[in-house]
Amino acid sequence: MAASDMATTADASTPVISVKPVVLEAPGRGEDLRVRVSAPATGSALPVIVFAHGFGSSLDGYGPLTDFWAAHGFVVIQPTHLDSRTVGLSQDDPRIPRLWRFRVEDMKRVLDGLDVLEAAVPGLGGRLDRSRIAAAGHSFGGQTAGNLLGLRVLDPVSKQEEDLSDARIGAGVLLATAGKGGADLTPYAAEHFPFMNPSFANMITPTLVVAGDQDDLPLSVRGPEWLADPYFLSPGEKSLLTLFGGEHSLGGITGYEARETTDEDPGRVSLIQRVTWAYLRHALDVEHASWEAVRKALAESADPIGRIESKS
Repeated sequence: MAASDMATTADASTPVISVKPVVLEAPGRGEDLRVRVSAPATGSALPVIVFAHGFGSSLDGYGPLTDFWAAHGFVVIQPTHLDSRTVGLSQDDPRIPRLWRFRVEDMKRVLDGLDVLEAAVPGLGGRLDRSRIAAAGHSFGGQTAGNLLGLRVLDPVSKQEEDLSDARIGAGVLLATAGKGGADLTPYAAEHFPFMNPSFANMITPTLVVAGDQDDLPLSVRGPEWLADPYFLSPGEKSLLTLFGGEHSLGGITGYEARETTDEDPGRVSLIQRVTWAYLRHALDVEHASWEAVRKALAESADPIGRIESKS
């Protein structure tokens, strides 16, 4: 689908101011939390996206998405989680079994530290709309963001599920996010990622799930359909964007010319940019016309590269 088929107000962009690293104190974490904040240079009442990177990445990743969101009216906040290659934890680090939980705490620490983060960006003071905050994430980061939306994880240490949802979060975007655990996992995943046992039964916050129909990870015995579980197994208002031919990097959202991208496709990335932007504006009640426009354009395209379905 050509970009001209998706013409919306997303075509107008604003210069972005980005500050990194902003450091938030994190007692008990072993490392202070390093954060990147990106915001449009102009505009007021700006909604916020807190973004959780995939395993090994950092606050420097995901420019194709985060730059777009910031240039089109969102304040985007990117913490660097402990599994980042830039942190360099050893394999015998005692924090390894709880990495998933430290990630959720990072996201909540960002929400608690909005005053500090806002003050760190020149000219941003007083321009955030703190009543409109979304959580988003890719891969492992999708599970991280999902916890704030109501997803629950069977902790491999405590053997308990805990409600870690956050009332400050009004919407979510989960990109290439793991599905059910247990028998759906490969032996490799069960051994190396014991925290990958999510339950979606309480994930009630409005959410857009993005999945590639060729994302055949060595983590599940079910193939690409596994990545759609967060949509099908969660209650309430949800939408699913399925990308035709999309693999785990979804065309290249992890970074500009990133080496891990196996399905590089600028058109696919452009579609994700516009659909996620329009969805979040809809779900956070900023405006609804853009979401209807992208859905209509995709449904009527003569040669679509994806499809959107929704439920309530």
